[in-house]
Order: sequence, then structure tokens, then C-alpha cells
Amino acid sequence: MSALARALSRRTLLGGVVAAPVVLRFGLAQAGGFLFPLGVASGDPSPDGFVLWTRLAVDPVASDGLGGLGGPVEVRWEVGADENFKTLAASGQVLATSASAHSLHVEVSGLRPGRPYWYRFIAQGQMSPAGRTLTAPAPQARAESLRMVVASCSNWESGYFSAYGHMADEAPDLSLFLGDYIYEYTRGPERAADVVRPYGLEEATTLAGYRNRYALHRTDPHLQRLHAAAPCLAIWDDHEVHDDYSGIWTKTPGVAPTDFLRRRAAGYQAFYESMPIRRARLDGGLETPIHRRVRYGRLAEFFMLDGRQHRSRQPCSTGETGGKGQIVTDAACNDRTDPSRTFLGFQQERWLYDGLARSEAAWTILGQNLVMAGLRFGDGGPETRYWTDTWDGFPAARDRLTQALATLKPNNPVVLSGDYHSFWTNDVKLDARDPASTTVATEFVGTSITSTGPSYQGLMSAMPNNPHIKFFDSRVRGYMSIDITPKVMTTRYQQISDVRDPAASLSTLNRWTVEAGRPGAEAA
Repeated sequence: MSALARALSRRTLLGGVVAAPVVLRFGLAQAGGFLFPLGVASGDPSPDGFVLWTRLAVDPVASDGLGGLGGPVEVRWEVGADENFKTLAASGQVLATSASAHSLHVEVSGLRPGRPYWYRFIAQGQMSPAGRTLTAPAPQARAESLRMVVASCSNWESGYFSAYGHMADEAPDLSLFLGDYIYEYTRGPERAADVVRPYGLEEATTLAGYRNRYALHRTDPHLQRLHAAAPCLAIWDDHEVHDDYSGIWTKTPGVAPTDFLRRRAAGYQAFYESMPIRRARLDGGLETPIHRRVRYGRLAEFFMLDGRQHRSRQPCSTGETGGKGQIVTDAACNDRTDPSRTFLGFQQERWLYDGLARSEAAWTILGQNLVMAGLRFGDGGPETRYWTDTWDGFPAARDRLTQALATLKPNNPVVLSGDYHSFWTNDVKLDARDPASTTVATEFVGTSITSTGPSYQGLMSAMPNNPHIKFFDSRVRGYMSIDITPKVMTTRYQQISDVRDPAASLSTLNRWTVEAGRPGAEAA
């Protein structure tokens, strides 16, 4: 039995009409007849272009991580000014090689701002599916609207990706992926009851392992449809490498930073190979900068942040390793409040503050991985506890950021976050220790695509001591849909009916608005 067949359970194959295109493509791939089983994608739009992505494969999860291909393959790419490609706006030839697992990143430029384009790839007489993408408006253009959809935390084993299909149906201008696009681990026999469709793969620790996780996800028809519908901005969280890692430190006992760096580098390379982002190569220190600033006319400016790679070790870790993110009190963890500790890394902090000082757009959007506003477990006294893997483990770094927002005063800052497998609507306070302090930003946290949420009752019991949290719900899966105009931002929390149903239905849990000039969200 091939590696691909092992990765697909009988339940997956019999998953209904929605899964049928995947099965058909798998059959063609195994027969060596289809080079584009992973679809196409675009991302990082600019006023004159974008990045186009695909990865060639004939056996997407071949054990060596190379998709069943060996030597180089010449590929033609085309950008059409119309969906029928009657007029080509740009085209060219590129070489897909095994060094990057036959993935392609075509950085297109020279196009007109603020309009749609269509694209496709051609190789060995075969044509990829066509995708639709958009250039960003010109920097000083008065864009009147922007619709974006926001996702995080898609565990293949936890359910079907029907939420991605509904995101595509929203006809967004932009999609945001805020981390945990894959999960590195596989559930063991003790959690077999939680598995909807098995990964069928060992835990990813090597480049081949990470490549195959992304490849398997990209066979999902819902995810393919979303990527083909609009350009995206993507960042990572922890599961693209290892749960709860912090900088160069892992939570695994006995693993030194020098050893963990090699695993992290493999995860970062696979992320780059699998995402439509601009060139982001590993440097000599095995780092891959992915934080970036993207302008959408005069309407919005995105600061996409990296909250994993550059940060300090988890607070109160012991020995060489980074320890596991945990719930602690300050009495048990003195270094939680150490001002020398950083969440973003000091270089990224300076880059962010410089950008905030120069930002001119109507809305300033921070896309990042973990809850920023904070959550206090307890009554607010000396025994108050904090979850240290989030910004609560780095309060001095958060204070620097909130002070920057208050001092630099970028227009209408909004924080978009993932990770916690739940919906939150938060006021980000100048001083997170004082609920009465000034609100400097609004935070919307999106629930997971499939991953199981934390205890609803357990976290709700803490809400009376967290008045800055206006809404919380961990019982549903789905995504955020956000519409922006110069005057108002409207956020819908979209929930799917059942992650075990590949054709799950969609409903709106609730809506929130933020008016320009008035920080803080209101229920609509």
C-alpha cells in the first residue's frame, strides 16, 4: 500500500460528494497522470503584483517528501486579464526542482493596481486549475471596501475543512491565516475516538515530514477552493514546528536549542515551500523572517507579526529547554514580568513601532498568533494566574506595544488573533493590569477551523474578573468574516454545524462593529 493510501482512511474515501474530487485527483496522481493535485494559490498582494504558488506532485505524501518527482520540470505560468485568458497580462517560464520539493513562487510585478487577475500553470502538456487573485489598490487610492476572511488552527484529524469552503463562498478580497495551518503531531491510540480522518503520518520532525503534512492538507478540496478564490497573508504559530515552542527552545526535556534549531529550520522551510509568500530563505542563523507590512490603499495597513521565532524562552523554564507554556502566578514565576523579555524580538519590535509611526491608512491591523488582551484566572489578587504561552507570559513586551499604540496613535488599531480555538471580543488596555485604563485597540480572536476548543465552563468562570473581554465562546468551530469601510469595521463570527460533516452548514453566531475613531467593539 502506498504512503498516500495509508494517509487516507476508508471514512475519508467515503466522505461523500464533497470528498469525491480529492479521490479522483488521487487516482490520477497515482497513475502518474496529474501534476497539480495540490491546487494553486496566491498571496502577499502589492499594487502592481502578487505571489503565485503551486507545487507539482504525482504522489503528494511520498515518504521522501518529494511528491513522487525526481528531476527538474519546466513550468509555464500565465496571468490573464480576464477569466478566459483571452488577454495575457503577464507570463513566463520557471523551473520546479527537487531542492524546493517542486514548489514554485512566482513574484509577479508590473500589473495595474486594485483589480482582479486570473492565473494558471502549465507543465508537460497539463494545465493546473485556474485561480483568481487581486492586486492591492495604489497606496493613496481611496478604497471604499475590503472583505477578508480569517482562519487558524486546522487539524486534519479533528474534522473536515468545510469552513474553508464557506470562506471561499464569501468571495473575499483577502484571506488571512494566523497560524497552526498544519499540526505536527498525530494522535495515538488513546485518542482514537477523537480522530475524524487520520493523518496516517508519523509526527513531523524532518523536512520530509513537514512537507507531507502540508501536502495532505492541500489535497482538501475546500482548502484548494479558498486558495484559488483570493490572495492570502499567512503567518505561523507553534504547530508548524512543535507545540508551545518559544524562540529556539522546545518544551521537550533533554533537547538542546542547537538540536531544536534543526527541526525548526525544517518546519520553516516547509512553510515557505507551501505558502504563497515572498522569498523568505533560511539565513546563516537558521532564521526565516516572515513579518511584513502590506498596504491596502488608504483604507487599511496590515502588520503581519511573528510571535514565535524571535521571542524569549517561556517564563520560569528550567534547564536548557524552553519548558511548556503553563498557568502560573507571579509568586511562582518571578521572571514573567522581567522587562528584558520579548515576545516579538527586539528587532521586530523596532520595525513595528517604526511602521506604526508612519502608518497613514484609515485602519491599522495587527495580524498575529496569540491572544493579546490577556486573561486573569482568579480574583485579581496575588494568587491571580496567567497562561504564559500567550502575551500574558510577556507582560513587559505587551506594555511596550500598548504604550506605542497610545503614543504613536496609528489610526484605528485592530488586533486579529488565533490559537485559542474560540471566539473572543476584547478591549486591549493600555495597562492590562487595570481594567479601567484606556482602551488602545480592539482585538478579535477567531475560533479554530477544526481543532477542539478549551473548556467553555472553565473559562467562563474567569470572565467576571476580566471585564475587558466582551465575548467568549469555545464551543463552536468556524472563522471570522470582516468587512471594512473608511467609517466602520464589521466582524461576523461564522460557525459551522459539525466538523465531522464534510458538507457542514454555516450560520452567523454574532456580529461586532468598530466605528472609526472609537476604539472598542459593540455588538451589532
